[in-house]
Amino acid sequence: MATIKIKQIGSPIRRPKDQRQTLIGLGLNKMHKVVEVQDTPEVRGALRKLPHMVTIVD
Repeated sequence: MATIKIKQIGSPIRRPKDQRQTLIGLGLNKMHKVVEVQDTPEVRGALRKLPHMVTIVD
């Protein structure tokens, strides 16, 4: 299965609790951290929920 690299570009400070929990679910918790996750519909949905805090790295 394909994987994608995700980079956190926004801080979870002063964000709603569900957005912070979504970041933790993706494996992100610190600024500029990059993780590689499976490219699934669930992950794509989480990325759509946080367009201001994460970006996909090429």
